[in-house]
Amino acid sequence: MQYTSELLEELNVLSQLNLSTTQQGIKVHSDASESVIAATARLFEKGLLSQADGGYPTTLGMEAAKHAQALLGLLK
Repeated sequence: MQYTSELLEELNVLSQLNLSTTQQGIKVHSDASESVIAATARLFEKGLLSQADGGYPTTLGMEAAKHAQALLGLLK
């Protein structure tokens, strides 16, 4: 499996989540790029975010964000 542009956008959204708390979410506004809006909606559909426009990370979302941010840190 290769990283697609859609998966990379999802990873970018996950990298914006604050790992120190589940009480801080993200809000994707309607003027955001179409790819960010779509990525956020896909993360919601996958059960990683509480709302289609962002919201709070689910337990699974926090785990995914930890892995995404760790990978990003290793590659930098």
